[in-house]
Amino acid sequence: MYKKNFFLVLALLLMLSTAYGQEITLSGIVKDTTGVGIDMANVIAINTETNALESYGITNHSGQYKLNLKSGSNFKVRVSYLGFKTEEFTFTAPDNNADKDIVMHEQANQLDEVEVTYEMPVSVKGDTIVYDTDSFVNGTEKKLKDVLSNLPGVEINDDGQIEVEGKQVTKVMVEGKDFFDGDSKLAAENIPANALDKIEVLRNYNEVTQMKGLTNDNDNVALNIKLKEGKKRFWFGEITAGYGTEDSYLAHPKLFYYSPEYSINIITDLNNIGEAPFNRRDYQNFTGGFRNLGTRGGSSIDIGGDGLGLSSLQNNRAKEIDTKFAAVNFSYSPKENWDLSGFGIYSYTGTLMENQTRRVYISSNETEDATTSTDQTAHLGLAKFSSVYKPNDRFQFDYDVLLKQSDDDEVQNVLSVSDVTDEITEVKKQKPVSVSQNANIYYTSENAKNIFAFEAQHIYQDEDPFYTAMRDNFAFTDIFPVDQEQDIYNLNQGKNTVTNKVDAKLDYYWVTGLKSNLNFTLGTTQSHQNFDSNIFQILDNDTSLGFVDPEFNNDVTYSISDLYLGLHYKVIAGIFTFNPGVTLHQYGAKNSQLGSTIKDDLTALLPDLYINAQLKKSENIRFNYRVTRSFTDITKFAEAYVLNNYNSVYSGNRDLESALNHNLSLNFFSFNMFNFTNIFGNVTYTKRIDALKSASEIIGINRVGSTINSNLEDESLSANGRYQRTFGKIKASVGANVNWSATNNIVDLEPRKSESFTQNYTSSLATNFRNAPNLELGYRYTVNNYDNGGRATTYYTNRPYAKLYATFLKSFIFNLDYDYYKYRDEEDTIDNTYSFLEGNLTYQKKDSPWEFGVKGTNLLGTDTLNRDSTNELYFTTSSYFIQPRYVLFTVKYDL
Repeated sequence: MYKKNFFLVLALLLMLSTAYGQEITLSGIVKDTTGVGIDMANVIAINTETNALESYGITNHSGQYKLNLKSGSNFKVRVSYLGFKTEEFTFTAPDNNADKDIVMHEQANQLDEVEVTYEMPVSVKGDTIVYDTDSFVNGTEKKLKDVLSNLPGVEINDDGQIEVEGKQVTKVMVEGKDFFDGDSKLAAENIPANALDKIEVLRNYNEVTQMKGLTNDNDNVALNIKLKEGKKRFWFGEITAGYGTEDSYLAHPKLFYYSPEYSINIITDLNNIGEAPFNRRDYQNFTGGFRNLGTRGGSSIDIGGDGLGLSSLQNNRAKEIDTKFAAVNFSYSPKENWDLSGFGIYSYTGTLMENQTRRVYISSNETEDATTSTDQTAHLGLAKFSSVYKPNDRFQFDYDVLLKQSDDDEVQNVLSVSDVTDEITEVKKQKPVSVSQNANIYYTSENAKNIFAFEAQHIYQDEDPFYTAMRDNFAFTDIFPVDQEQDIYNLNQGKNTVTNKVDAKLDYYWVTGLKSNLNFTLGTTQSHQNFDSNIFQILDNDTSLGFVDPEFNNDVTYSISDLYLGLHYKVIAGIFTFNPGVTLHQYGAKNSQLGSTIKDDLTALLPDLYINAQLKKSENIRFNYRVTRSFTDITKFAEAYVLNNYNSVYSGNRDLESALNHNLSLNFFSFNMFNFTNIFGNVTYTKRIDALKSASEIIGINRVGSTINSNLEDESLSANGRYQRTFGKIKASVGANVNWSATNNIVDLEPRKSESFTQNYTSSLATNFRNAPNLELGYRYTVNNYDNGGRATTYYTNRPYAKLYATFLKSFIFNLDYDYYKYRDEEDTIDNTYSFLEGNLTYQKKDSPWEFGVKGTNLLGTDTLNRDSTNELYFTTSSYFIQPRYVLFTVKYDL
């Protein structure tokens, strides 16, 4: 049925695309007086009757242009390019396609004023693409993300982050000022659409001007938002409030101010309808713009994090979610050459999660059915301060400090049914804190031939997870000296990990020519960690029984030293850029515990190679090859037992060594403004040698685990790509993401190979009419195939979706968002269908600051979601309960 509906809506969408008059194509070549085609010239067609911009184009590398025009209408066609006189001619669109070449003449006086009446919807200036937002909106957009979704090559991923040409945006700025540096979700969700003038996509971005061109910045993408004139030097924003069924509520005030001297952004959000503006995943991924300095040299040194493994939301949904959020971002320039900026973020989330899970254990062939309810509260806090001092073009000094702290509390009740039935209560608490500091100095000599870059970073991290498990049956009485005469087994575990890590490196760039440079790097990483843990039992009489033997108490120190010297050479030859390099490392690692110390010294030569073929101005192929060494964190070395969860204990291995990784990637990118086509593709292959392996002993549904180095190699191969093209008012897109991995672990003293092959395919068609209803129709198809130890299973998800955006009676806006899921497995033991419908109707009279609306979430009353996963031990499928239907009445006031 859903396939039939899919094609019906597709036919409707195609009818809409042709309902606004027959179109013809005017095409030709823009060339100079010598006959050479001009690349990136702007061509626009203005309807002489309505005086509106009807169509636009940008010439390709051969100077070709193409305009789609309504047959029978009269147009003024204007062609412009920097350094040439603007050419203009009138044109009446016939019934059939037409051709016309245009010759441009050089402009004698570059200082002559040029009257610009119409803005190009898209213009390309070097590595910057500038979108005029008014050309891409239809009046239904509320937030920045709604506008971005209309732009060619720009997407919002499932985590709410902005992606451009398949790369995640690393920085968002407004009027050149950082907007919560290190995250793009806050910008996408909160900046009002009606404040936007232009969106600048900054490709190959490097915030240090002196370093641009010296390093390979192809994966760095930033956005700069230009505001409308009425939004500068004035406070603007909005206050939204709502109340509805099931005592649902929403309060969302936000306030912005921008001037050349300073800016302030204030965002708050309180709601219980599941709209979490900042979740735990955002907190963990929020870098604050900090980078890992040792990665280019080939070292990866893990320092751990989130020692409790707290439960996470699925698709940002849960049975209940209560959110309180506040954030402030500022920038200030006390002097023309000195910029200060920073932010503070506080987030509280109270979450109730409930799911039913089935695990099929591969070794024992036992099945565990578990019903889990989780009550989690999380207080998350971040604060950052930054200073950039640049007295001249040859010197820059940066300093950043980022504080992250959380207060987490989780109570989880589990009813586990296998060969025995057990009721378990798990309590997890932690208050981790981390402080990161970064200092950078950049200096360029007067002749610009010698450039020095000193970068240093210090990370302090203190983690204190505390774990309690209370249950009727304890699976590990043969390991732990518990008192078995108690009514309830009440096991408690305290852990503490303190980390100090310092990275410092000095780069010297010798510019040997206009297209070449040599880079010498001297650097070091020094990491030191302390880890201790203890386990004890609370007896029925509330006294404690401590486990005093060394095998239940960790007291470990672990340090690693990395001294390295690197050499890289970069040269541009024709369309190719070559950047080979090699880095010599001297590693020294040692761990001390149980009264002795084990040392591991290693010398390694790690090569890397970067090649870029610039086929056209906006089309290239890139190849990367890198050999890296990876080191694990201290918890994998600690040999005394720790409790992972109610049916899993772990003992580390102090003899672990580093792993060697071979990483290859091939990327293709093409952005063609002539036919409005955006294509990108990426293939990545990784081979891990001497990788860390899980070594487990399975007892029924219980596990005793450790970690070893193994000579069994792990491999992974991933490929993703997207093809996007605009046909008049329709944007079409198809994409694929395919991942294969093969890992080898040890289970019950025997090697077990686990293979995973996941496939995700997407396609969509979307209209962008200015005065008509707009429809987006899409289809997502997912296949997850798992094979563990010769036992295989496959899960399928079919997901058609549709989005409708409409304005009517001038003051009403109606949005509808529908998702349909069909989830099944290969054996047909699972066959679930469910769907989601979200709706929003608003009324706002022209020039009135007041908006009134009705908002509906989960209107179809869906109860659960499905998910599946696997590892070397078991297959997992689960049903995950979500929030009920909410209908809210909302009021918004524009400031």
